[in-house]
Amino acid sequence: MYICLCHAVTEANIHHAVQRGACTLRALRNELKVATQCGRCATCAKTCLNQALAESATSSRAENHELAA
Repeated sequence: MYICLCHAVTEANIHHAVQRGACTLRALRNELKVATQCGRCATCAKTCLNQALAESATSSRAENHELAA
């Protein structure tokens, strides 16, 4: 799904940015230019960022648990 129409940023783009280390809306702005033009996508981008961070944390915990077992 498109999050930012101005810069053609998708939900997948945000998830990939999180995998590369983005953890704030500012980092997404720097990397993807999301919410830098009209700004209407900022709330949705932040929601998507939080979801991606939560999923990343969950998968990291699962991987650490598997390595410890």
